[in-house]
Amino acid sequence: MSGKADRWANSIDTTRPSIARAYDVVLRGKDNFEVDRAFVAEIAKVVPEIFDVATYNRQILGRGVRFMSSAGIDQFLDLGSGLPTIENTHQVAQRARPGSRVVYVDNDPMVLAHGRVFLEENDDTAVVTSDLREPAAILNDEAVRRLIDFDRPVGVMLVGILHHLHDSEDPKGIVEAYMAAVPPGSHLFITHFCASSQDSRDAEEKYLALLGTGRFRTPEEITAYFDGFDLLDPGVVPLPLWRPDTPVQGELTVGHRLMYGGIAKKP
Repeated sequence: MSGKADRWANSIDTTRPSIARAYDVVLRGKDNFEVDRAFVAEIAKVVPEIFDVATYNRQILGRGVRFMSSAGIDQFLDLGSGLPTIENTHQVAQRARPGSRVVYVDNDPMVLAHGRVFLEENDDTAVVTSDLREPAAILNDEAVRRLIDFDRPVGVMLVGILHHLHDSEDPKGIVEAYMAAVPPGSHLFITHFCASSQDSRDAEEKYLALLGTGRFRTPEEITAYFDGFDLLDPGVVPLPLWRPDTPVQGELTVGHRLMYGGIAKKP
């Protein structure tokens, strides 16, 4: 393990919930601690469908990656990727388009530890422990430069992560920094907690109080991330409505509307 990776590994904090580990909880994974499970239990008091919401987010990840692959994208930068689970970006992409290259980026040291084991025999995939709020460092990272050719279109993925950036951290500027580094034809894929109901606003209070992050933005605020790019049909919509594999039946629930997402193409 490199000195940098050592420093990350030694920084694992089991006294407070982690974004990546909490997501692992709602995906019913095993790479989490009691503090993460207690946090999710508090969120579930406000949004009992929170486990379903995680499933919707995972499902749209698969649909989005397959869509981008069908559009010719064969290299992906998955920012704020979380812990490895089922149907990860590289599995979906490499099945759809063999030889696709994927770099996962997350600031949780557990992602590096688990990702290395998971990907040790996959030369077209890497895990980088870094903070997505530092685009210059990530874009110049050795592993990123080895796998991603910035002269060809890239799938830039911010799936379920931008809501963990405060307004003061300029999430739109961060998105623009990554998109400025990729050429025309690249795709931007975002999913985001949405202030779509009183329950969602109550959940935001819980996230901010217990995790310190979790900004639930309006559909208009989420759509603004795609300014300057060609937003693809059906636009920014509740996750189950984004190019579903099967028709969505009945009225949308609070859980259906808790996250919105979309994909745009850089002209």
